[in-house]
Amino acid sequence: MAIKQIALGAAVLAVSPDALAAPSNPPLVNRVLRDHIHASACYWVYQSIPLDEFCLDLSRMGVKAIDLLLPNQWDTAKKHGIYCAMCYGGDLGIPRGWNDPQYHDQMVKNYSANIPAMPAYGYKNVICFSGNRGGMDDETGLNNCVEGLKKILPVAEKHGITMVMELLNSKIDHHDYMCDHTAWGVELCKRISSENFKLLYDIYHMQIMEGDIIRTIRDNNTYFAHYHTGGVPGRHEIDDTQELYYPAIMRAILDTGFQDYVAQEFVPTAKDHKHMLKALDKCVRICDV
Repeated sequence: MAIKQIALGAAVLAVSPDALAAPSNPPLVNRVLRDHIHASACYWVYQSIPLDEFCLDLSRMGVKAIDLLLPNQWDTAKKHGIYCAMCYGGDLGIPRGWNDPQYHDQMVKNYSANIPAMPAYGYKNVICFSGNRGGMDDETGLNNCVEGLKKILPVAEKHGITMVMELLNSKIDHHDYMCDHTAWGVELCKRISSENFKLLYDIYHMQIMEGDIIRTIRDNNTYFAHYHTGGVPGRHEIDDTQELYYPAIMRAILDTGFQDYVAQEFVPTAKDHKHMLKALDKCVRICDV
């Protein structure tokens, strides 16, 4: 017993002052991922954690990217060597989008102010939204989106930036949203016919609206610039508590030749930071095929 106590005492003395000053429950050790699927995480889910801290947490997980930062947050991510895989850059919120001409001028102004700043950071994707229907039919919405987006796409093309419209469900989370089916979004891509306009395929949202995830990815991947995850039902952890098997989905994405980022956007069931980060780490590793 005395020998054990001496050994334990020596071990305590050997701990560096920096280690003693570290948080009592460091969330993670430094991890190395396979990185075939490039991992990102949507910051809005974890915004109760200061961005500086969250960037450090991502680095410990081996995650090199973050999604959905505002322009005034880009410097913080850059400071920590974290890439912003999907930027905010001029939208007016999900309900007010490119399908309504009354918002075109303001969004063109907003995006025109932010897109030219993105190349200096190495960023290349900026999110946009269709907007809600408000009684509008699909064809009118398509025409309005084409009209508006073609006003900003020359700016995006000049700076090598891709405008990425997100597919969202209108059944549970975003009632009345127009770009709620892959076919509608793909038709918009075809009409715009620019490599600088693509879709964000949100797996959670599209499972709710149409299912058939892997076939849809295989058939339409040329129109997808980015992916988001989430468990169905409930938008929680992407583990065996829900109906999708994410390793197979990730392998299907890899099989298309995709070399960009997949961002975790599930909402952890735990609300304390330690367990939120553990859940994120777990789900990143589920996708690290």
